[in-house]
Amino acid sequence: MTATSESKQRSFPKIEFTDSEAGALEFPSSRSRSFSYYTPAKKRSTMYEDVTVDVQPDPDRHLSQGWIYGFGDGPGGYPQEWTAAKSSNWHAFLDPNEEWDQTIFRNNSKVVHQVELCLSNAKRARVYDAWNTPWLTFISRNLGAWMHAENGLALHVFTSIQRSCPTNMINTAVAVNAAHKMRFAQDLALFNLDLSEATEDFDGTAHKEVWQSAPEWQPTREVVERLTAVPDWCELLFASNIVFEQLVGTLFRSELVMQIAAGNGDYITPTIVGTGEHDYDRDLAYTRNLFRLLTRDPEHGETNKELFGAWLSIWVPRCLDAARALQPIWSQPADKAITFATSFDAATDKFRSLLEDLGLDIPKELDK
Repeated sequence: MTATSESKQRSFPKIEFTDSEAGALEFPSSRSRSFSYYTPAKKRSTMYEDVTVDVQPDPDRHLSQGWIYGFGDGPGGYPQEWTAAKSSNWHAFLDPNEEWDQTIFRNNSKVVHQVELCLSNAKRARVYDAWNTPWLTFISRNLGAWMHAENGLALHVFTSIQRSCPTNMINTAVAVNAAHKMRFAQDLALFNLDLSEATEDFDGTAHKEVWQSAPEWQPTREVVERLTAVPDWCELLFASNIVFEQLVGTLFRSELVMQIAAGNGDYITPTIVGTGEHDYDRDLAYTRNLFRLLTRDPEHGETNKELFGAWLSIWVPRCLDAARALQPIWSQPADKAITFATSFDAATDKFRSLLEDLGLDIPKELDK
């Protein structure tokens, strides 16, 4: 009896395509990188809209089964209850700057290159040798102190709320805001180090004592620290970008430093501080767009105006106190080309204009 040498044939189930697989359905834009499931802001959708709109799921729009994940204490996903502000459609917000992953890195790379080139040229030309002692003291104390404000806002305000907003578009804009603040704070730190190495007349550690105990800076420090304790993400964004930045941030950066640096023989500081002002200009654009939508909301507009008025009554007095406490630093530089009253009036006028644009009442504290 001979053994057979034939091997057994194994059987495998045949693959059957049922046209129910992902990507099988054919529809007008199925083979396009541009999508048509949302209404773009203009006639054609942009790359920003394609990569941000509805990337974050929402049961009100797409998830018929509700949130697919949640937290241990109950709420799922991105609860709208995380702010007292109301919107009939949070997804209506689109960032006018159209910031998304690629543009964040591209834009910040340009700014970093500009700052590095400026500092490199300054060291090569030994421009710091010509700065007078009062100006070096002003930079070490006050611009160094402002570095702490920027860093605090970056880490403990914008970074902390960039996941709290109810749509991916708002969260992305806030995340970019955090990146702006962090980069600007680090630019100021690098500037401080360069000056410390370049001249013995510059005290690179003075900013610590100033931020912690100098009387003129303590109200500003108090406002920043109070901001870090606000649980409502929308109030935090409103108090930071609408109130604090207008009454304290631009007052110091734009209405003081940018105005008097050239008169003291300094063209380096305006270049660096100018990047921070450019950042805030972009961040204010998205903030204005968001709060304009909320105040003009057909269903919740009036309620939101009342809420924002209540927030103004809390944060405007605090920020005005912080702004007025800074008055002594206007007299520290050798060249005093501008008065505190002039700078303060310019800052408050911009603030009034912003509130009028949002349809909010002007706080009575501004008239005192």
